[in-house]
Amino acid sequence: MLKSLRTLFWPKTVLTRSSSSYVARIRYLMRLKEDDEACLEAMRSGSLLLYHTLAPLLQKSPSGLFQLPAINTSDFKGILDKLGKNRALVNESVLIGCTEEDVAQFSLDVGALDKSEMERLCGGVFIDLRKAFFLLRGTEAPLVARGQALLRWHQTHGFCSASGHPSFRNQSGSQRVCHSSGHTYYPKMSPVVIALVSDGSRCLLGRQATFPRGMYSALAGFCDMGETIEETLRREIAEEVGLELESLRVAGSQHWPFPQSSFMVACHATVAPSNTQVSVDLEELEDARWFTLQEVQEALRLKKPPRNPEGETPTLWLPPRYAIAHQLVREWVQQQIGAHE
Repeated sequence: MLKSLRTLFWPKTVLTRSSSSYVARIRYLMRLKEDDEACLEAMRSGSLLLYHTLAPLLQKSPSGLFQLPAINTSDFKGILDKLGKNRALVNESVLIGCTEEDVAQFSLDVGALDKSEMERLCGGVFIDLRKAFFLLRGTEAPLVARGQALLRWHQTHGFCSASGHPSFRNQSGSQRVCHSSGHTYYPKMSPVVIALVSDGSRCLLGRQATFPRGMYSALAGFCDMGETIEETLRREIAEEVGLELESLRVAGSQHWPFPQSSFMVACHATVAPSNTQVSVDLEELEDARWFTLQEVQEALRLKKPPRNPEGETPTLWLPPRYAIAHQLVREWVQQQIGAHE
């Protein structure tokens, strides 16, 4: 039987500011979400993350690294002036956060503007979010994902599901309201369980046909209505690879913007060493197999995607460092090393 989940193992967090400072910042953000006038005022001195049809704008530093530029709202209005566009476009941005200096952060999709001109004037390039995850530092990836997720939600929820009439957002973009039905809608995430399965000495990784060549990741699946984490994971592992789990523990969580907005609950799971025969459901996965500690360690040493010519066996490649699947793999490696010391 699958052992009951008893404890949530929270990620290690180092607090670098006082608790009172954090509380003040969170309450400031809450006021901006609820007060349209306060949000507009904060926008005047805020910063913007720009997207073009949901692809974020990145800039390349002199050292060759990519970074997420935060463009001052007033500077962006100047760009709109050069393009002969209405400055009111700024008001379509959505609130995504606030710096420790109380500078409000917004995201804005400029898909209606000329892409090449925007790249030239902003000194950057719009890059697909999946690729951007491999280029950005870990601290920037969550912010760019949040900004895209909120923009996408507004783009796809313009009508009330009860009345069919248009819904309208508040200034911050934290909600949409249908004036006909009176319904208020809030951005939502779909729960997903992702697990690194181990037999004690190896870990199980799978790949979908849409993955880049050579990439394998932890196994994941959406929660069905009414399921617990344990039930979802046990079902998904049985469906995808034909294995029955012995135990699991939760290791953390993460917002993941693919395919829409998902709430990833990350777990470590085990199967009995006598029950490791994999039977892949080819409707779900292209492949799944066991990897040794040495194979995984070699994959973790790779600094960039490997180049494998056609006909050559692909080198194992793992998800980007920001992905919680990557974190699960690193934790498993540390567990293995610790067990052999």
